[in-house]
Amino acid sequence: MKVLTIWQPWATLIMAGAKPYEFRGWIAPVSLQGKRIGIHAGKRPVRKAEIQDLIVRLRSANAWSTCLKPEALPLLERWHQRPDMLPVSCVLGTAVLGRPRSGHDVAAEFGGPVNDSDRHGHANWAWPLTDIRQFEPPWPMRGAQGFWDLQVEDP
Repeated sequence: MKVLTIWQPWATLIMAGAKPYEFRGWIAPVSLQGKRIGIHAGKRPVRKAEIQDLIVRLRSANAWSTCLKPEALPLLERWHQRPDMLPVSCVLGTAVLGRPRSGHDVAAEFGGPVNDSDRHGHANWAWPLTDIRQFEPPWPMRGAQGFWDLQVEDP
């Protein structure tokens, strides 16, 4: 199985269903679209300032800029108080990677402005993540940049 390392709090927001897209500057490999991938929480320490920024934006008229669902706010408020609640350096679960979409299109889905630029094709890519399955407990593991391989046995 291919696994993608994502920093916290975003990895756990995906597992909670509050972050339906992962944003990258590159399109996901066609060979992985429609496939189940692992979601790994990177080793990087949780940054309270990043959580605070998300909280402020979710409470503002620019909530669309986070591309998070409203249920992310109470989670972020709790994690801001206790960032150690977020696991790091572990595979949290899996999700099905959908066909990437333009980041501008997804921002519009959340109420953001529609892109009027002629550079529309240069937008970040939004990777839909659906059919979330959490591991309980998460699997401690080192990650890597980009996609990496995890050997798992079928049950």
